[in-house]
Formats: sequence, structure tokens, C-alpha cells
Amino acid sequence: MSEQILNIADNFWNIRGDFKIGGILNIGTHASIVRCENGKFVLLDAYTLTGKLKNQVDALTNNGAELQAIINLHPFHTIHVKKVHELYPHAKLYGTQRHLDKFPNLPWQSQCTESSEFAALFSDDFEFSVPAGVDFISSNENLHFSSVLAYHNASKTLHVDDTLMYLKFPSIIGVLKKPEVTFHMTLAQTLEKRPGAAAEFRDWVTQLMKKWENAENLCAAHSATFLGDKHTSPSVAVKIAFALKKVERTLQAHEKKFG
Repeated sequence: MSEQILNIADNFWNIRGDFKIGGILNIGTHASIVRCENGKFVLLDAYTLTGKLKNQVDALTNNGAELQAIINLHPFHTIHVKKVHELYPHAKLYGTQRHLDKFPNLPWQSQCTESSEFAALFSDDFEFSVPAGVDFISSNENLHFSSVLAYHNASKTLHVDDTLMYLKFPSIIGVLKKPEVTFHMTLAQTLEKRPGAAAEFRDWVTQLMKKWENAENLCAAHSATFLGDKHTSPSVAVKIAFALKKVERTLQAHEKKFG
């Protein structure tokens, strides 16, 4: 895996970055740069840009002058937050409540990215959704299931952190096993420990598939991008439906335990 910028669709670029566990295993991470209807840009999530990556983003954004906002969507993706703000200090800075708590000295906007007030600010270009029935900010900092999902209407592209993953398998395994969309493996641990939580999650996914049924592209952190073509492969919504079926046992087990 190496750093690169992928042109996903008109006005949507996905930045594939490096993230190494223990300094060895590179599971990757991502961010996206999007041109809005007003001609200005936003950065979805934060990734420290250097070398060719920064040159490309600067070329798009007039050296950052046209970058209007940096939008942090995953409460536990914090490594690059401060550095990206330092690169583009004039861009408005948005984050979840955890971002605000972790970096209280940064000039955060008052609207947290998980709020409806924030979603309204960018409703001309995006729709946002927060998973239901699961912890958004888990007390266990190793559980990173939830994030704010961002859907860019014009490019029909869904940008998502850990919540959804698009797994591509290497070499010989890839021949035998097709790429698939899955929910993050921590779902069972992050479902809220109360009656109805599993049903709320199931309903949220179902509504998501209906709401964004026209989605063609999926950009996921720590995994890969899916560039859709409705004529040759299942849509993003269909892939999410398959992912929901795969976790049905987990949801049923939770319902059996908590009601």
C-alpha cells in the first residue's frame, strides 16, 4: 500500500494514506477532498499531506486558499488532526465532541459533526448519517466501529471510516474470494447493551440503503475503494444489504441477550 490520490468521480478525490500498527503492519487510512457546488473544497477526515500528495491538493485548492473546511468524521481518528490544521489554518475546523475534548486549544467550530446542526451547514452538497443502536464514542478506546458517514450527492460517493469496510484479498486468495463490503468486526462489542439496540441498528442500515440507493462509489478507511458501475456489478446499496445479512446472527444474539 502506498500514498496516492484517486479521482473517484467528478469533483471527488480519495486520498489513500499509510497507517502502520506497531510501525510494521500497514492497514492504511484515508481522507477525501471534494469540490462543492460553490466551487470551494472541503476535506473529509484528516491526513498529513507531504510531497506529491500536498502538491496535488494545493494545485486543486489554490494552495489551500479555496479549502473552506476540514471535517473530521471519526471520533477516534485523531493522529493527523493537528498537523492538517497547521497546514491549512484558514479552513474552518469541524470535529466530533471527542475531537473537541481531545484538542481543546484548536479553533473548532461549535457544531459537532455528529449533530443535525452541522449537517444543515453542508446540506447543499452532502448528507450525513450516524449509526443507530451502537456506541458512537465507546468507553473502550480500542473499539472504533462508529463514524459519521458522508454521502456526496453530486458524485454519488459514500465516504466512510471504520463502520463499513471494503475488503480486497491479495494474490491467490483474491482469485477464490471476491471483494466484499462488511461491517467493522467490532459491531458485537459496540451494540448498546439495552433492549432494542440491535433492531435500531438493523433499521438504520435498512434506511441507509433506501436513502442512498443511488450510491455508486464507496471510499472506506483501512481497506479499499469500490468504484461502481450499475451495469456490471451490484450497487453499493446491494453490497451493504449483503453485509447486513452477514451480521444478522450477531444482531439476533444481542436480541436474545437483551431483548
